[in-house]
Amino acid sequence: MMSSIEDFMLPCLNKQILGFECLGCGFQRAFLFLIKGEFLAAFKMYPAIYTLIPLFLFIGINFFFKFKHSNKIIKILAIVSISIIIVSYTFKFIN
Repeated sequence: MMSSIEDFMLPCLNKQILGFECLGCGFQRAFLFLIKGEFLAAFKMYPAIYTLIPLFLFIGINFFFKFKHSNKIIKILAIVSISIIIVSYTFKFIN
């Protein structure tokens, strides 16, 4: 079943057109690694996966159930996620 999911993954247009990866490259593969239970491989593929999933889940839950300090929580999770994405992309780009 997992190989059939891999067949439907979206290609990175930035990588195809410009020749280098974008800030989101690796997210789909990292998510697939998480589904398979390969947590270290998911982290190595896309470190921000562990902050983006809680961010998306919290935003989704907050859509139905309003929390008192939800804006602050979303802002903090977003800043941490973006910081991890930029740092990991910089290391990937340098290497």
